[in-house]
Amino acid sequence: MPATTPSADALIEALELTEHVEGGYFRRTYQADHRPTVATDGGERYLMTSIHYLLTQASPVGHFHCNRSDIVHYFHLGDPIRYYLLMPDGRLEIVDMGADVVAGQRLQLTVPGGVWKASRLLDGPCGYGLISEAVSPGFDYADMRLGDRTGLVEAFPQHEAVIRDLARG
Repeated sequence: MPATTPSADALIEALELTEHVEGGYFRRTYQADHRPTVATDGGERYLMTSIHYLLTQASPVGHFHCNRSDIVHYFHLGDPIRYYLLMPDGRLEIVDMGADVVAGQRLQLTVPGGVWKASRLLDGPCGYGLISEAVSPGFDYADMRLGDRTGLVEAFPQHEAVIRDLARG
């Protein structure tokens, strides 16, 4: 018997997701609280944390933000998600995460700390894309900056159109 595709609302309920400040929905699923913490410039952090993260047709954009820690993204199911990465040297990298690896989509994406990133759900039959993220040292809101459209355009004027589309005012 073929598996049915769950709706976005069913996933939000089943995974106990809540709205994320950057857009989409999330829930922390793990923190290494059984391990010693790690000293960082921002203070003590868990060795690693992990979340589920969902973009939907109702909330299709993860707005530009920058994390201090490295983040590994893992695609699970649904429609592809496009990532826009503004590198410190000014380059823009675009990566599609999804199940069609033969077409060049990726199941895994590592984003180093200090890289500005945004994401957008691509069109598809599901109306959502579900990933997980592993963050090391562990995520703390004090280590994340939401992108300011004006500041990002000043820093990366060559990418103004993408920034205006994917950054909050």
